[in-house]
Amino acid sequence: MADKHQSATIPVPKLGRGPKAFYRDVVREMKHVSWPTSRDTTRLTGVVFAVCLMVAGLLYLLSLFFEQVLKIFVTGGS
Repeated sequence: MADKHQSATIPVPKLGRGPKAFYRDVVREMKHVSWPTSRDTTRLTGVVFAVCLMVAGLLYLLSLFFEQVLKIFVTGGS
């Protein structure tokens, strides 16, 4: 038989406690967040911009390619 102290229970949030309790819970949870350093933030922002530029370039090239393909189909290859 399982001991009372060993039973696994899932914590259920208390609902309907009002905005003051919600704010207090948010502040408590934000203390658990592991925030990135300024250097990490700058580096990751650069990565995001680089990926955006690469995707934009790829989409531009695909647009040019499909434009040429459609011209060939519409004009009959001339």
